[in-house]
Amino acid sequence: MSASPLLSRIERTDLARTAFVAACAIATALLPAWPLERVPLVALVGLVVGLWPILREAFEDVRARRMSMELSMLLAIAAAAAIGEWVTALIIAAFVLAAEILEDLSMDRGREALTDLMSFLPETVQVRRGGAGRSTGGQADIREVPLAEVRVGDTVLVSPGGRLSVDGTVVAGASAVDASRITGESLPVDVGPGDDVHAGSVNQMGALEVRAERVGEDSSYGRIVRAVREAQSTQAPAQRLADRLAAWLVYIALAGAMVTFLLTRDLTATISVILVAGACGIAAGTPLAVLAAIARTARTGAFVKGGAQLEALSAVDTVVFDKTGTLTSGDLQVVSMRPAHGVSAKALLRLAGSAELYSEHPAGRALVRRAREMGIELDAPSDFTALPGRGIRARVASALVEIGSGEGSRIQVRADGELRGSIELADTVRPGSAHAISTLRSHGLRVLMLTGDDPGTARVIGRELGIEEVEAGLLPEQKLARIDAEIAAGHRLAMVGDGVNDAPALLRADVGIAMGSGTDVAQESAGVVLISSDPADLARTLLIARRARRIVLANFVGTIAVDLLGIVLAAVGLLNPLAAALVHVGSETAFILNSARLIPRRRAGVGAGDPDPSSDARTMAHAGAQDSARP
Repeated sequence: MSASPLLSRIERTDLARTAFVAACAIATALLPAWPLERVPLVALVGLVVGLWPILREAFEDVRARRMSMELSMLLAIAAAAAIGEWVTALIIAAFVLAAEILEDLSMDRGREALTDLMSFLPETVQVRRGGAGRSTGGQADIREVPLAEVRVGDTVLVSPGGRLSVDGTVVAGASAVDASRITGESLPVDVGPGDDVHAGSVNQMGALEVRAERVGEDSSYGRIVRAVREAQSTQAPAQRLADRLAAWLVYIALAGAMVTFLLTRDLTATISVILVAGACGIAAGTPLAVLAAIARTARTGAFVKGGAQLEALSAVDTVVFDKTGTLTSGDLQVVSMRPAHGVSAKALLRLAGSAELYSEHPAGRALVRRAREMGIELDAPSDFTALPGRGIRARVASALVEIGSGEGSRIQVRADGELRGSIELADTVRPGSAHAISTLRSHGLRVLMLTGDDPGTARVIGRELGIEEVEAGLLPEQKLARIDAEIAAGHRLAMVGDGVNDAPALLRADVGIAMGSGTDVAQESAGVVLISSDPADLARTLLIARRARRIVLANFVGTIAVDLLGIVLAAVGLLNPLAAALVHVGSETAFILNSARLIPRRRAGVGAGDPDPSSDARTMAHAGAQDSARP
């Protein structure tokens, strides 16, 4: 029979040592002290075995000139043995060893929730190089290579049930992919040629051929892995504060013990004062909460680059949004056409689409795309001229066509100086934007929109999303000045953007948040990246950060209250050493388990190295719902 998942994560030596010390405590209590009356041999052996790991850690702390719980507990156990409290000393040692096992288990589970992500991608993939794809009928040069050797431009073949190993574009095939590990979206998404896909997604049905555009650490999954490493190797400000507070609690306990001894000359009460202070709950619970919260955000479509960014996110009171590419998709759409008298809508669009055929402007691309959707055949223009800030001029057949901006988001189309009609274009709101804004406001956050777009368009989008504070027509330096003004007014800001022009504001805000579809500059400047580019993921991430902050704060307050009350009770003789040790271990356990509530759940039977994508999706959907209902 295989070991249970819980026992498999416990070091056998730690478990054996704890059991041995507990057995020695029982034997010392029940058996005579032979062969030594004052120093029971069983107790002495039990303490030597049990105190070895505590002694080793305490020695390192002494060398580093820092106070720790291990050092204080070693002093207390030694003092208990010195006054003949052998059973108490052994029981305390067993409690300390058991508490360290629990602490290690909780921290391992927190790290495991993050490193689960690392083992998800396949070790080898099939790629096509040097040959045409299936869509062109060319010869296939297919080879299996290690994932680390996949290059940008390779065509990666993904079979049904396979895991996508790169970010890229589908070039052949059609399927539904489960992208829940990356985007938090629990439902599969249909994809075909031209659609973007993310590393870490699972191909569910048909075979796909994907042109690699981001590989390794540059892929969505790779960036999460990089964030994992940084989160595990850096300390958040709250963690550094927790370590300092833990040391001060030990100093307070030692000072209390000295005062107790000077006033009462009672060694038992003195030892109890040292034993009762349990600062490990915050020293271990704080990093566990940070790791678990980052793991949970990674499972819901976002990744936070470190504990400092998570802490900053938890404290914001104002969220500032850019508009284009953030709250909106950034793709203009034709929403209405007003042809002049005697001109049909198709004729108007054919004229405009033909003139804009070679244009790279978003408005031009929208006109061409709409014309092709309607099956309108376009003519190649000649003498094309872009007029910055005013529009374009081109000759279509024999007519000189001029397209320029009109009122608001409407453009006017003229041919040989005669107005042929107007076409209204609009940027489309992202599906999750309205829900995100509503969620943020319902939790007391102030929401602003700062954009360089047209004021009329910005106000329309603001009204649609329920954003009351909208400032438009801003240059990048003006947007930065507004960020500075908000910070000067005492607000804690999160800035959400996607473009190069947003990078300065993302850096200046307390925490910058970049869209996954945004520019590399924006993503490098931000502390948080929304992989799915769904604003709803921002709301979930912020609520997770707030929940982590509340848990850490509860651990801080609870530890201080329990320790101070315990020190007073022990000093007046109401807690003996054994009861003091029980209070110490009990409070430490409670606060570590409180932090462990943030660890993302995983269905039974799914191993770390082989997670079940469908169950993961259900788990993440459930976790997201929980976070919304109980931030």
